[in-house]
Formats: sequence, C-alpha cells, structure tokens
Amino acid sequence: MPYPSATNAFMQGVRALLPLIPGVVPFGLVTGVMATEMGMSPGTAMGMTVLFYSGSAQMVVLQLLHQGALPVAMVLTALIINLRFIMYSASLAPHLHHLPRRWRWPLAYLISDQSFALCSLRFASGELGRFGYHFFAGTAVAMWLAWQLSVLAGVCVGSKIPESWSLGFAIPLSFLALLVPALRNLASLGAAVVGGGIAVLAIGMPYNLGLVTAAIGGIVAGLLIESLHNRVAEPQEQTS
Repeated sequence: MPYPSATNAFMQGVRALLPLIPGVVPFGLVTGVMATEMGMSPGTAMGMTVLFYSGSAQMVVLQLLHQGALPVAMVLTALIINLRFIMYSASLAPHLHHLPRRWRWPLAYLISDQSFALCSLRFASGELGRFGYHFFAGTAVAMWLAWQLSVLAGVCVGSKIPESWSLGFAIPLSFLALLVPALRNLASLGAAVVGGGIAVLAIGMPYNLGLVTAAIGGIVAGLLIESLHNRVAEPQEQTS
C-alpha cells in the first residue's frame, strides 16, 4: 500500500532498515579496529569512512595499505570492488531519474547493499507509490548513520574488543540476511547459486576480481533462466 506522505515513507524506510543494523555493527567495529591498529588517527579513519562509504572496499584498501601496495593499486582495487554500485544505480535509475539533482546526487552517494536490497523489488512492484524515493532515503540515511557510528565505535574502542567475540563471522551473516528474502523466483535462486559458486571458486583471484566475476556470472545466470522460463511459458499461455 503506497505511503500517505513523504514523512511517513521516510520513517517507514528507517524502520525497515533497523533489523539489519545488528549485522552492520560488527562489520563497522572490525573496520574501525583495523584502522586504529594501523596507526591511523581517529580523524583520518573517520574521514576515510565518510569518503569511501563502502565497508568491503575500505577493509581491502586498509589491508593493501598495511602491505605497502602502490596507491594506484589501492584505487583500482576499490573501483573494482565497487563496480556493483553501477548495477545498483542502473536498476534504481528508472525510478529516480525524474528527481532534481539536489535529490539524485545525495541518494547516489548513500546507496548501499542494504538500502538497495530493501528498495529494488519494492520499486519494481510499484508498492512504494509516489513517495518511494522518500522510503529509499529513509533506508539510506539510517544505514549511513549506522555505519559511521559503528566505525566510530571501533575507532574509539580499538583493540579492547576481545578476539573471542569473532566479529568477523557476523559480516557474511549480514549479507545472507539480505540475500534470503530476495530469493522470490527461480531466476533469483539460480543467480544466487551460480554467483555463490563462482565466488567460492574464484576466491584466490587478485584484487578481489572474484567478487566482480561472481556478480557478472550470477547476473548472466539469472537472465538466462528468466529467458528460458519466459520461452516455456509463452506456448502455454497461447494454448490456454
């Protein structure tokens, strides 16, 4: 049911994001701890967090920085890891292209895996109505604040977090929480299986190219399955 007002849509977006925050907090804590262990000042660590706003890219760049990699290698690696945001933007563009720049540019910066997962299917189904971009803004702003505060907590606490907490284990679990609700048909299931399989097999590729390869493989698999399903369904509709 479409939302009655912009404020209501925004607050509903915030509420939709809240259950995902417990999966984000450990990720942010680990990132903050890594930054402080490398000798970064709190200001530098938080400046990097605001500039990147991509946990996976930030963690990998921190590792490369620790290994003494060339700056160009760090930039290219971050760009490769963040290629998925091009796919996210292309998917959301038909629903947001009519907005003025004062909306489009901030929303482009605030895109995250979580906000995209919560909004993409709802945009496609039309259930968000004319205040859909306010709902998206609610999820995006809530996610941005949760991430920044989580990293800040990691920076402040530093190495005081015991290793027995196994915070790193919560990172893949948070992404699984996004994946499972999105498996609504055979195409999405096939894309998830193929993409996950490629990600496991390609884990040793340099510069995290395995992630990009898995994403492309999953997309191709999903499109092929959907195309085959439509071809099978067409003759049945014609004979019915």
